[in-house]
Amino acid sequence: MTPGIVPPFLLDRLAQTDDPRLARAAAAARKTLALPRPPRPTRTRLRLSIEGDALVAETGPAPDRVISDAANTENLPGRRVRSEDDAPTGDSAVDEAYDGLGETYDFFWDAFARDGIDAAGGSLLATVHYGDDYDNAFWNGERMVFGDGDGDVFVGFTRSLSVIAHELGHGVTEAAGGLEYQGQSGALNESLSDVFGALAEQHHRGQRADEASWLIGAGIFAAAVQGEALRSMKAPGTAYDDDVLGKDPQPGHMRDYVETEDDNGGVHINSGIPNHAFYLAATALGGFAWERAGLIWYRTLTGGALSPTADFLAFASATLRTAATEYGEESEEVAAVRAAWAGVGVVKDAAA
Repeated sequence: MTPGIVPPFLLDRLAQTDDPRLARAAAAARKTLALPRPPRPTRTRLRLSIEGDALVAETGPAPDRVISDAANTENLPGRRVRSEDDAPTGDSAVDEAYDGLGETYDFFWDAFARDGIDAAGGSLLATVHYGDDYDNAFWNGERMVFGDGDGDVFVGFTRSLSVIAHELGHGVTEAAGGLEYQGQSGALNESLSDVFGALAEQHHRGQRADEASWLIGAGIFAAAVQGEALRSMKAPGTAYDDDVLGKDPQPGHMRDYVETEDDNGGVHINSGIPNHAFYLAATALGGFAWERAGLIWYRTLTGGALSPTADFLAFASATLRTAATEYGEESEEVAAVRAAWAGVGVVKDAAA
């Protein structure tokens, strides 16, 4: 199953509603669920900065963005409509995708010196206007794909930088060796994309950990929906509570872990647990979340030692090893990471 940011259980709820006001949204959800996902098929830039009274020029990697338009069909990649250095098109989805990919690229480069999805400057490919009232966004192994939503419940997936960065994050996870999209490893796959989505948004806004919303997908719900976003890393289970969509089912602690065969073993539900662990670590350490907590999670993913079938405990142990390597066994970083995983019940206590 290709990862999509909207979980199937939420689309199921929407597809089953008989509220006449949401007839279009229900039909869109049914079409989105029924539509099969397509098979998976170096540049430099000048940057200027000021140091004291001096203007400093330096060159560095630049993104190579290519945005295509599927024209509300399911044909990928669609017609190329904007490439790197092209002027804005006036199509909000095209220009939002272009800008969001650039902002996400800047985050990965500034925070981790990563040159794009493959760390080698490969093109950032995206398709917008996918499908007819398509209620999702996904990574297909080659490109990021964004639907326009149905207009009544979802109003466009390029409106949220955290959504764009989430999908690009799936590409980074895949390029790093991957995490199987099933059970706890699948929930970690989803969680890492949420971590990158939140961090890219915070980096773009210049927000410290205690200033951020920690919401994923803010801005993609229509005004009538009772909810802020798809997920909350700060308070899993509180992102929405709507008559049609139901209540956000994400747990934030292992005592509430959901055993299910749906959604590849609950990958979108149980991701709330590692999501909250990251939030706890980042806010305990303070400052910009990508500088320490984010670096630990990123290096754990990309260090080459993580099993594709890692469960929560294995990933927690790996983050502790990474923190110790980066900052020392007795560091506040190790203590914060250990306390975070204890706080969500993955390890037994903060001294474990």
